[in-house]
Amino acid sequence: MLEGVPDAAEGGSSGALIKMLGTGLAILTAAIVGGVLVFQFIGAEREREMQRWQVRLGIIADSRFAEIDQWMDSQIDELRGLAANESLQLYMTILYDVDGGADSEASAELEYLGNLLTVVADRTGFTAAVSGPNVAANVNRVGSAGIAIVDEEGNIVVASPGSPPIQGQLRDFLNDTPKGEAAVSDMFIGPGGNPSMAFLAPVFALQSDESASSQIATVIGIKEIDQELFPLLQQPGNVDETAEAVLVHMAGQTVEYLSPLRDGKEAMKIKLALDTPELAAAWALRTPGGFSTKTDYAGNEVLAISRGFTQVPWSLIYKIDTDEALAESEERLQQLVFAFSGIIVLVLIGGVALWYYGTSQRAQQAATRFERLASRFEAQSNFMHVVTDSQPNSIAIYDDGGHYRWFNRVAAEQARMERQDLFDKHVSAVFGPIEGKRIAGWVKDCIENAEPQSHTHEMDIGDGNRVFRSDLIHLPPQEDMPAGALVVSQDITESVREREKREQVMQQLVNTLVSVVDQRDPFSANHSVRVGVVARAVAKEMEQDPLLIETAGVAGSLMNLGKITVPSDVLTKEGKLTDEEFRMIRDSVMVSANLVRNVDFAGPVADTLAQMLENYDGSGTPVGLAGNDIMVTSRIVAVANAFVGMVSARAWRDGMPFDAAVDQLLQDGNKKFDRRVVVALANHLDNHGGREAWAEFGERPPKHDPVD
Repeated sequence: MLEGVPDAAEGGSSGALIKMLGTGLAILTAAIVGGVLVFQFIGAEREREMQRWQVRLGIIADSRFAEIDQWMDSQIDELRGLAANESLQLYMTILYDVDGGADSEASAELEYLGNLLTVVADRTGFTAAVSGPNVAANVNRVGSAGIAIVDEEGNIVVASPGSPPIQGQLRDFLNDTPKGEAAVSDMFIGPGGNPSMAFLAPVFALQSDESASSQIATVIGIKEIDQELFPLLQQPGNVDETAEAVLVHMAGQTVEYLSPLRDGKEAMKIKLALDTPELAAAWALRTPGGFSTKTDYAGNEVLAISRGFTQVPWSLIYKIDTDEALAESEERLQQLVFAFSGIIVLVLIGGVALWYYGTSQRAQQAATRFERLASRFEAQSNFMHVVTDSQPNSIAIYDDGGHYRWFNRVAAEQARMERQDLFDKHVSAVFGPIEGKRIAGWVKDCIENAEPQSHTHEMDIGDGNRVFRSDLIHLPPQEDMPAGALVVSQDITESVREREKREQVMQQLVNTLVSVVDQRDPFSANHSVRVGVVARAVAKEMEQDPLLIETAGVAGSLMNLGKITVPSDVLTKEGKLTDEEFRMIRDSVMVSANLVRNVDFAGPVADTLAQMLENYDGSGTPVGLAGNDIMVTSRIVAVANAFVGMVSARAWRDGMPFDAAVDQLLQDGNKKFDRRVVVALANHLDNHGGREAWAEFGERPPKHDPVD
């Protein structure tokens, strides 16, 4: 290396040569030490990246696991609800004596049970096309899904259309389930050739305890699960191309893949040996809850995390190819290696150059020029940070791909990264795939349209959900910088919460006013509040917009406000009302609408009250609107009002049972009431706790003296 250098001894001494060699050795030692430190840093970064992926995969795996577990619970709950039907229990008691013999004169009960099973099967998805030729010949057509009631000997008493016979795996599942317990079967290929599962719940004798000895029959449901279960494995908003959630179980000495695979293989079509080296599926069955680098069914190296189910002998694996998962970090680490290596080389070259050419005028000029440029760029950067770091809002510049190009202190703190780590990061790597995809989409749209944008959104930055208003400004391309978007995000959480607090205060004032009005009619006390509660619940069941849900609840609470114009003796009259008195009470709803007409509610409360007396078939008042021309909130409040009136006890009578009230409403379905609203009410009662929450409606209140 020194051979190309002018002879140091020329015009000098051997001491100068020794000094030069010593300096060179020092530079070489520094380079070696720097290289060791670089590789230690790279190793630590790789370990941190693996920890970040473990957290990220764990969140998604837990989400998919919870969805599937909840789905299985919902199937069991449907059958439990059916098994607990008192009419079913009563008819099973009628149909079978203590010896289990069928009553030949029970055709009406069997027909009722068959209709009941058919309705529940259609509603809950225990249906499928029946295979086999549809011809007028003695050819059996094979059903693959349905609900059946099975007696204690395993014989089908009655079943919904298309229900398969209880044999083979279904028979084993029925026999292996302990009496008195509900159960979920393992996945199997059903009669229709598709992945299927079975669920069962015990039927206990009417008015008996729920012990094994009280079981008189079993409700068993079989369904093809490819359209319900497998879609739950897909993570909404996931942008990773090789990410995949897979269900597996042990089949003898093999691992069977229960769900469809990303490479196109169908469900339950592939098995691999348990002792396949480093197989992710075999590892998942042995290590539920673990995280590791393994090999998938296609031989690709993957990052995998596992979760084990308790209801079924399955394990869930969520995995992603290491090539995709670590590509960005490996690229960044390679860049760091190249950068540090370049720095070390430059230091070496610079040291040698300074040693040999330290006195060179040209080297001095270059050093002066670079020093001036560095000072200028440093001054500009410092100025920008001084200006923006004092701002309370997050300020960042993104390119059209959603990568950070510049950011202030608040943006770095929200990302929980150091400045040097955040630069060139994709927004999805900071805020997760869902939020990152949304922000990157805004940025791309802003750049492509060259127009400013403003968005209000929620985002979790480590201390719970916060509400932000993000303003985007297009930055046109410049000589040394491509087009980008300046994003200024302001935390408006406190303002939103203050608005919600004001709305809550308004709701409290509404409740107080309603309570005062109800006191004038003690026989129907709490009626308005109950109508508001039921209306809000039914609107949620129908998945209405939050504004319409709140409108239905407020309108239901205020419907009796107009009764302040009705004399107290009319409100408390226990005998038959005259036509004029009935008209006064009926038209009080229109008075309520007029009283709140000028109140600035968020939704159309007054219009909802004004259309409450319209009937679905057009026979109502005041203008005879029909069908969907009637506001959906009015249709909801009308059903809620009728339901509360029927089931609420009065001082002189008991309330009607919930089922009887729903039956009455269904009889008026698409006549006086919208049948869809009544069905939503029934679904809330049966499946979302309505019966328990509103049980107090049937408690008879004490008699009161009229309130003037």
